[in-house]
Amino acid sequence: MSPSPTAQVVTGARERTARRPDRRGIALALVLGAQLMIILDMTVVNIALPSIARGLHFSEPSLSWVLNAYTLTFGGLLLLGGRAGDILGRRRVFIAGIALFTAASLAGGLATSAAWLLAARAVQGAGGAIASPAVLALIAASFPEGRERTRALSIYTAVAMGGGSLGLVLGGVITEWVSWRWVLFINVPIGIAVAAAAPQLLPESQRQPGRFDLAGALTSTAGMVSLVYGFIQAASHGWSNRLAIGAFAAAAVLLAAFCANESRARQPITPLGLFADRGRAGSYVTRLLLVAGMFGMFYFLTQFVQDELGFSPLRAGISFLPMTAALFAVSRFSPRLLGRIGAKPLMVAGLVPAAAGMAWLSRISPGSGYLSGVLGPMLLLGGGMGLAFVPLTMASLAGVRPQHSGAASSMVNVTQQVGGSLGLAILVTAYATAIRNSGLTSAAGQHQAVVHAMASAFTLAAVFDVLALLIVLLVIRDRAPRPGYSP
Repeated sequence: MSPSPTAQVVTGARERTARRPDRRGIALALVLGAQLMIILDMTVVNIALPSIARGLHFSEPSLSWVLNAYTLTFGGLLLLGGRAGDILGRRRVFIAGIALFTAASLAGGLATSAAWLLAARAVQGAGGAIASPAVLALIAASFPEGRERTRALSIYTAVAMGGGSLGLVLGGVITEWVSWRWVLFINVPIGIAVAAAAPQLLPESQRQPGRFDLAGALTSTAGMVSLVYGFIQAASHGWSNRLAIGAFAAAAVLLAAFCANESRARQPITPLGLFADRGRAGSYVTRLLLVAGMFGMFYFLTQFVQDELGFSPLRAGISFLPMTAALFAVSRFSPRLLGRIGAKPLMVAGLVPAAAGMAWLSRISPGSGYLSGVLGPMLLLGGGMGLAFVPLTMASLAGVRPQHSGAASSMVNVTQQVGGSLGLAILVTAYATAIRNSGLTSAAGQHQAVVHAMASAFTLAAVFDVLALLIVLLVIRDRAPRPGYSP
């Protein structure tokens, strides 16, 4: 008996669906490529900082603004970017963000003054903030909790964390072989390609009615800029500096206004309900502390291997390859371990070596070499972060309602960017304070004071890691995997 016409139609549709490639994987590859470009620009300029300082006449404390101008606008506007994607459509907003990021990269590469470069970096951060929320939102919406989401998040973690250390290698290659300007120019062809491919590969999300919480975005961004500016002023002129005190006061007022606005706004960019879950709130704070230490470590260690060990930019970049390799390798095993031992034990297993590696760096001295004082800590940090960040990201997204997936995904990136900016500002302040308090004025004494100050910054970064470990132990509750779960 031959099948009915209706059955033939259904069977044909099933066969066509089976033959159709899974566009989720292609879309994931595209947005992760864009995310890698955005992440790279947080660290790719690290190796180039000495060259940028000489070319555009930056002072030591103000040099950190090359990084902070990017991360502050990125972190401050991420939640607004996530809201824009919900209201206007994630694909449209993603393309607009990539276009802005690409144009700012071109402008930054053409910079002829410090102010020009900082302005371009700030606009770059804004473009990244508009585009980046689509990445995690796509993962959260496209891959259900369990094996598929864990695998997707492991790739995202490798890109997000490994991209930072990979940026150091790429920055060294470009600075050595071409010019520091090309660490920005390289984004232009990549950005154009991503923006051109996105309409064909990314589905447009359904628009949701809503309004933009501009007051929340402005008060949060201005408050964080004021806070970081206060630390940088304190690093340059001491804690009694009037501008530093004024900046801290302004930050307190602005951040208080932000909290008050979010509690009353009809559609806040930061739904306070996200922090009602104890484990999720703990995961945000843990991420902030870890990235605060890592960002400062990149900043000081890239200068140590160049200024103290005499490495060229290329050799300095290559010196970070072991950390990159360890992070990428371990992050691939993390999902398998997650299904066997649970999220919390895996976080602890990663944070212990990470804290040990940072503590090892705190013992750095003028006599330290790469093999004796740098390689070991980098391997511990890379392996530890590779273990910890997959379960940490899962804890941030677990149990989130679909309508809040964009805000929860953006908050993961917000804590990462705010942690990087604030951590760098605090560590630069500790570094500058240690130099002022050294009392050494001779050339040899100044050299010793600089290394001692770097060790002080690494000590404070180790404290951040220990605090993160305590939060995991005391605040985050482990959620047992579902029966039959295996990545």
